[in-house]
Amino acid sequence: MKKSRDAETPSDEPKLPEVPPETEAQRNDPDFVTALARGLAVLRCFRRGEKVLGNKDLAHRTGLPRSTIARLTHTLTDLGYLEFHPDIEKYGLGLAVLNFSVAYLGNLDVREIAKPLMQSLANEVGATVTLAAPQAQHMVFLEVAHGNPTFALRVGVGEQVPRGTTAVGRACMAALSDRDQRLLEFRKLVAREADWPRVRADIEQAFRDFDTHGLCLSLGDWNKDVHAVSVPMLGADGRKVMAFSASMPARQADRERLLGEVGPKLVAMRDRVAATLAGRF
Repeated sequence: MKKSRDAETPSDEPKLPEVPPETEAQRNDPDFVTALARGLAVLRCFRRGEKVLGNKDLAHRTGLPRSTIARLTHTLTDLGYLEFHPDIEKYGLGLAVLNFSVAYLGNLDVREIAKPLMQSLANEVGATVTLAAPQAQHMVFLEVAHGNPTFALRVGVGEQVPRGTTAVGRACMAALSDRDQRLLEFRKLVAREADWPRVRADIEQAFRDFDTHGLCLSLGDWNKDVHAVSVPMLGADGRKVMAFSASMPARQADRERLLGEVGPKLVAMRDRVAATLAGRF
């Protein structure tokens, strides 16, 4: 999975774990199984293109002690979720992990319904059209359709991107009723206090765009060469949310085009998918 573009932390400030195993509230929850959360955090450390990681790498990314990591990797290896490579003393993901993704994606009807519509829109506007869902403080791509042979956003199914700087992440935050809580949670992830006013201003602008147009934008905030527009899709219960986005080269898609042309087409596509699913996804 790709590393999110978080702000760099100065050497004199404590660095937050890249993959925090649990929050303080979860640690204080008597029903929360911390050991299980930490084991799953180890699995979340692996990114696309990384075949192996050592205990030192895993300890650095999770902030957990090496001794704890050693016990977790031993257990996960014994269960088949990790595979140990003794020649280099490192671990790769095991086949047992694949069972989860196959089962989840195989039961996700939204992908089957959305895929042809996403591809049609991608071809029509010359964009990369994606479907993503929130996971912790990131967005995870569930489906991707490329429509521009000279511009293919380099993301794949299962990859993560940050929530606060991407259009899909902002759309999901804007669609839910607890915006202030979401904003407070996101503030904790901004490493430097000096960066917060700019980050907050960008997210609040996204909220205003959503209230006015039903859309959120990211104009080079995640990737300076990419402009994107996104629209959320809420489940029938009002709590589950996904988002569709259309990403294009920055030079071909200014704010006016995204709001006036691409965005409405994205909304129409979302509405077709939502009507077919009747809010169940």
